[in-house]
Amino acid sequence: MARTLCGITRRYSGPMRVGLVLPIGERGDPPRATPYRDMRELAVQAENSGLDSIWVADHLFYAPEGEKPRGMWEAWTVLAALADATRRVELGPLVLCGPFRNPGLLAWMANTLDEVSGGRLVLGLGAGWHEPEFEAFGFEFERRVSYFEDMLEITVPLLREGRVAHDGQLTSGHGELRPRGPREGGPPILIAAVRPRMMRLTARWADRFNTVWYGRPNEAFFDDRRQLEQACEDIGRDVSEIQVTAGVQVAGELTLDSVARSENTLSGSAERVADGLNAWREQGVQEVMCRIDPATPQMVERIARAKDLLDA
Repeated sequence: MARTLCGITRRYSGPMRVGLVLPIGERGDPPRATPYRDMRELAVQAENSGLDSIWVADHLFYAPEGEKPRGMWEAWTVLAALADATRRVELGPLVLCGPFRNPGLLAWMANTLDEVSGGRLVLGLGAGWHEPEFEAFGFEFERRVSYFEDMLEITVPLLREGRVAHDGQLTSGHGELRPRGPREGGPPILIAAVRPRMMRLTARWADRFNTVWYGRPNEAFFDDRRQLEQACEDIGRDVSEIQVTAGVQVAGELTLDSVARSENTLSGSAERVADGLNAWREQGVQEVMCRIDPATPQMVERIARAKDLLDA
């Protein structure tokens, strides 16, 4: 029998989903950000081509060591706009940095965006990892996982049950979520996690688990999945209740550099990409999110063709 969390149980059934990760930050030299109108066109093309979901990263900026910081559009604003621009695909952040936002406010944001999108939001959450962002704007980096743990105690019950009463060490929440969005139990909760403590939080709270970035399944992925299985066993949860998703990098042949040629990138024709996606399906992965390089309509077409081949 399936165990329930906050009264809601979700099980997966169906073919592997294929999603698109939109380019939300500056790229290239000199750095250039993709305008929203271009992101919107890629999202609409992905929906019309049969892809299943649209994802955006959540950063304030990205500062690679030894390089100038690269700017980002704000993720939630972009998702809200895309919720009105699309009709069928799921939408979500990959993933929202929990410590950047008040947990009660986040629940209201997610509940409202689920309403705007007609019940298509997947609330992707994580504790953050890029220390320069935290330092630049006064967010505490060392205790970010502790804050994230407290945050889940507030955000998730509000979305799933509609109310919360929690006093934590770092934050608190007391209230009732009204009006309620279109889905009983709210949007699915996806958590991106590495290391045992985050895996325990995933095992307790998540409907979906995410790990990134790959080409084909490798030992790093297998290790993450083993950690998730162990965390579920430790708390007595059936791991099959949690959908496993993976971020996959897909590059065009003419843009490959030394990184893109590595085992952490799929490349080549739609047939070759489909073969790589099938390797994930054979591992029981329920969804892959494709980050494309270059971010062009031709690459979206290639992903959509690969999905058609996979489904066939």
